[in-house]
Amino acid sequence: MTTNTPAEITTNAEYAQLSAELERILKLRAIPFGMKLFESIAEMESIPRIRRPKAMHTLDQIVAQTARLGWTVGVTADDLVNDQCRSVVGLGGQDEKWFSGKEMEGVWYATLEDVGKHQAAMDIVPRGKYNALVVAPLSKWGCAAGSEASPLAKPDIALFYATPGAMIYFINGLQWEGYKRFDWSVVGESSCADSWGRALKTREPSLSIPCFAERRYGGVLDDEMLMALPVDGIVKALEGIAALSRNGLRYPFPQYGIQQDVRAGMAVSYPKA
Repeated sequence: MTTNTPAEITTNAEYAQLSAELERILKLRAIPFGMKLFESIAEMESIPRIRRPKAMHTLDQIVAQTARLGWTVGVTADDLVNDQCRSVVGLGGQDEKWFSGKEMEGVWYATLEDVGKHQAAMDIVPRGKYNALVVAPLSKWGCAAGSEASPLAKPDIALFYATPGAMIYFINGLQWEGYKRFDWSVVGESSCADSWGRALKTREPSLSIPCFAERRYGGVLDDEMLMALPVDGIVKALEGIAALSRNGLRYPFPQYGIQQDVRAGMAVSYPKA
C-alpha cells in the first residue's frame, strides 16, 4: 500500500485523491464528506448546483444525503426540524428552553434533571456567528487548478463512517507519529454532538457511536462508527497507515487463528523481539 497525499490539500484533484485513498484503504461503504459553516446564507447559496431541502429534515438526513447519495446540500435553521439539530452546529436553539430539554423528559431520560445534564454535556458550536451549513462529498471540495477560491475551497471538518476495525486502524495511523492519547465522550442520544459538534467546536479528531436518531433517520448501519476531524488529520493518518503497512500491519486484519502458535505471526511485525 502506498499513499501519495500532498502535505497541504488545496485543489479539487487533491481532495478527490485523498477521498479515493481513504475509501480504498479502509474499504469504506459510504462516501467521505466535508462540513463547512457559513456566516452568510447568500454565500452558501452561491455554490454551483447546491441542493436546498424541500421538506423539513433532521441534520442526520442531510448528512445521509451526502454520505449515501453524493449530494452537496446547504441548510439554514429553517430547514431543520428542531432546535436539537440546530443547536449542535450553532444555527439556533441554545436558549433556556433548549437547555432544559423538557421534550426529552420521559422519552430518553427519566427526569428533567437528567435531561438538563444531558443537554449541558453536549459539545455544540456557539450560536450567533453562523447562519448556514454545507455538507458535500470530500471529493467535491477544493479549487480548480489556477482558479480563484470558491465557497467549497476547504471544509471546516471532514467526516467518514467506518466499521470499528477500520476505525481503530485509522486511529493507529493518527498515532504513528506525534503520539497522542484520545479521550472521547459518549453523550448518548444526540451523539452527533460527539462527532461533528465536537469537531466543529474544537477542530480535534472526534469519534462517535452514532445514536438512534442517526440510525433511524440518517441510515447509519449497525456496525458503523463516525469520525470527524480537520482534513490535515486524514493526511497525517494516511501517512501513518503507510508506515504501519510496511511493518505488515494492514487492513482488513488477517485472522491468524485462535489455536495457532503465535510466535511465527508476531515475528513478522516484531523482528527485533
